[in-house]
Amino acid sequence: MIQACIDIAMGAFALAMVLNLYRLLRGPGIPDRILALDTLSVNTIALLVLAGLRDASTIYFEAAVIIAMLGFVTTIVLSKYVIRGDIVE
Repeated sequence: MIQACIDIAMGAFALAMVLNLYRLLRGPGIPDRILALDTLSVNTIALLVLAGLRDASTIYFEAAVIIAMLGFVTTIVLSKYVIRGDIVE
């Protein structure tokens, strides 16, 4: 039963990632694209955690932590670039 729920959740997150990718490519503005990229990284983390639960492997959780850190830094850097026009102060 748990495996079926994990598979359904993985399908839902995969669909959400496709929709986020569409918004990333077709977004009307830069802030919308940054938000889509951030949401895409969150969905990727959720998909990796679900894959780790399904396969009972810890490597997926480590990859999820790395993507979480990279997603946070990427969102901050891109937002800073949009607001100031420069990344380094």
